[in-house]
Amino acid sequence: MRKVKPARKLGRTAAHRKATLSNLSTQLLVYKRIETTEAKAKETRRVVEKIITKARKGTVHAQREIFKDIRDKQAIRILFEEIVGKVGLRNGGYTRVIKLAPRYGDAAKMAVLELVDYTEAPSSTPKSGKQDRAKRVRGSRKNAEASATPSA
Repeated sequence: MRKVKPARKLGRTAAHRKATLSNLSTQLLVYKRIETTEAKAKETRRVVEKIITKARKGTVHAQREIFKDIRDKQAIRILFEEIVGKVGLRNGGYTRVIKLAPRYGDAAKMAVLELVDYTEAPSSTPKSGKQDRAKRVRGSRKNAEASATPSA
């Protein structure tokens, strides 16, 4: 009887898959936000969540265990100094996957993977949206009436 394995294979050998997920995890920790395919984002999320949970312990043993997966000293430093400080009280759910439009070349499902506490909130004021036609058109009646009335 076929038993379903829990992880996605991503069309790679085991060593290539491990290297891909390690590289994506490193880039996520350094840049806080990456854009990749949806399947890779979901698998990377699983890896990063476990790494951040281990890092919350803050022990030398945890550092050495994480260094087995992520072979980048800068990423490890960022993880233990910045990221753990921000997510110290959070009980999991350190990352977010946001689905995007398909990629133009091959129509692959794309997604953004980001750390939750590092997202920038959109500003409440719109950025230079379209103006009212009365304000744009030079000889409009509304514009002429507005300029004719004296402002006190």
